Amino acid sequence: MAFLKRLGYYLFGLSIGVIILSFIFSGKKTSCNYGPQARVKSQLLRKEINVPDYILKNEINITDKVIEDFIKNSSIDFSESNTKKDSCKTYVLKGNLISKHASVEIENCSKTATVLKINF
Repeated sequence: MAFLKRLGYYLFGLSIGVIILSFIFSGKKTSCNYGPQARVKSQLLRKEINVPDYILKNEINITDKVIEDFIKNSSIDFSESNTKKDSCKTYVLKGNLISKHASVEIENCSKTATVLKINF
């Protein structure tokens, strides 16, 4: 009987804790980015995205919103990325950009993310 009593106390405390946590985190944008891809993507999406004029002239439909959607739906190729830099690391993202398979190189600095190259 002692085991069942302890189990009941444990389950009661666990359920109270889950309810309290659900109230605390219900209205906030919390995320658990444990993988390296998810962490880099969330870093890039929190920053201001700059698309240089020479890319905007060559590619008519490229906007900041299109690049944000691309970052959300792409995968990062860490073998081609340069993550050893101290200041601004560069990441190569691969995925579909405007219905075409593309490779986009993005420089991740402290306050901005700049698109360096787009290869279709």
